[in-house]
Amino acid sequence: MSNNHFTNNLRSYKKILPKVNSSNYIDSSAVIVGDVTLANDASIWPLVAARGDVNSITIGARTNIQDGTVLHVTHKNIENPNGYPLNIGADVTVGHKCMLHGCTLGDRILVGMGTIILDNSIIEDDVFIGAGSLVPPNKTLVSGYLYVGNPVKQIRPLKDNEAAFLKKSAANYVALKNDYLAEL
Repeated sequence: MSNNHFTNNLRSYKKILPKVNSSNYIDSSAVIVGDVTLANDASIWPLVAARGDVNSITIGARTNIQDGTVLHVTHKNIENPNGYPLNIGADVTVGHKCMLHGCTLGDRILVGMGTIILDNSIIEDDVFIGAGSLVPPNKTLVSGYLYVGNPVKQIRPLKDNEAAFLKKSAANYVALKNDYLAEL
């Protein structure tokens, strides 16, 4: 926690504080609680809630979590000793007002606005999920496809320009968060 702009956003839970660094941007209206780790150049935008209280949340390098998104986990219990942490890979764009709960996302993914991804779902690398989609519990979305719907369905392989956009979107948000950090 080297930057003062993090002070009001980060809250401990059972004496565990989020792990962030000076390359991260966290909007002043976001709340990050407990066992949450942000890799280099990750950004958290307005009104995001990330609650790593009953399990951990990890957010990969150059990943952006956009406005109004909720990140949470599933607690550890007798039936499920590890619970379901939330793991988000590198170069991921999570659109506005999404909900990610106890799932795993690989690298180079775009999660469209309003999408819900539920417990123990796995999103492999290089996936595009259309806005408003629902990924039910225990579902795997395989690499290289566009998925849309409620519940989500595989639509078609990604076009070359869509696959290239996955990394470009993350890079655009790194540049944007750098602009915001420069003004602090």
